[in-house]
Amino acid sequence: MTTTEVSPGRSDTLAPRQPNRRPPRTFEQANRRLKWTMLAPALLFVGLMIVFPLFFTLDLSFTDAFGAVNAGKDHVGLRNFTDALGDARRFWPAARRTVLFTVGAVVLETALGLALAMLMRKPFRGMRWVRTILIIPLLTTPVAIGILWLLILDPTNGIANHLLSGIGLPPQEFLGSVSQSLPTLMLIDVWQWTPMMTLLLLAGLTTLPEEPEEAALVDGAGPWQRFRYVILPMLGPTLATALVLRAVDALKTFDILYATKGPGGGSDFEVETLNVYAYGLTFDYQEYGLAAAVLVLFTLFIVGVVVLLRRRSGKGGA
Repeated sequence: MTTTEVSPGRSDTLAPRQPNRRPPRTFEQANRRLKWTMLAPALLFVGLMIVFPLFFTLDLSFTDAFGAVNAGKDHVGLRNFTDALGDARRFWPAARRTVLFTVGAVVLETALGLALAMLMRKPFRGMRWVRTILIIPLLTTPVAIGILWLLILDPTNGIANHLLSGIGLPPQEFLGSVSQSLPTLMLIDVWQWTPMMTLLLLAGLTTLPEEPEEAALVDGAGPWQRFRYVILPMLGPTLATALVLRAVDALKTFDILYATKGPGGGSDFEVETLNVYAYGLTFDYQEYGLAAAVLVLFTLFIVGVVVLLRRRSGKGGA
């Protein structure tokens, strides 16, 4: 029986090979994996709830669906889009009212919200009660707000005209007038959503450093100069975010318009926005293909507004 001599330099060749093992995961890696595992069902559900309606609406916009969504329908290409864009009687006036309502309401809400936030920036006695009262409009549903203002602005028995007559002004028709309905609804929207802008901007103001303003004060800058050249530039990112959020929400306003003026936005379509127009096409006329095309155009319009606002805010911040 022979024995195999092993040289000292080659002793490792006869050692058993260790299987390749992955290094143990660190705590951060395990935590990250657990996080995505827990979030996956919710993300999947939200993704399906967003993706499916978008693709369904997009597919419906290329069909002549009418009367029932599940009825027989044929694909008609871009006919619905050309019909919508060529409708100078309803589509383009609705688009114009959508822009007017959004711009008017958001500008007033931003200006008033910034003014109130500046007033509430420094602590004062009773500030907690003021903030509590301020958020009351946000806690009320838009339909309830619409009914409330219908009662307040009633041309005959509403308290608004009684107050106007008390100071010597003639009574107004408000929501009963074709020309006054849209401005009146802008003011109602301002009453409801100015508190949100105030709270957002107030939160931004409380995070600003005090040193730049104190340095400007030492240099002799007045209140307006400190606000214009110190506070406003530092508040720019918060202001841009609040502006985008409120603009997108105002573009989608429907409930308060429908609650106050009903189908079609009034007898002469005086407050009919794109949302109200699409709703009427769907539930009043059952023109589902055309309504889907209007919604697709409206979605593209909202995306364009968001991109424009973000670019302008980015340039302003730079």
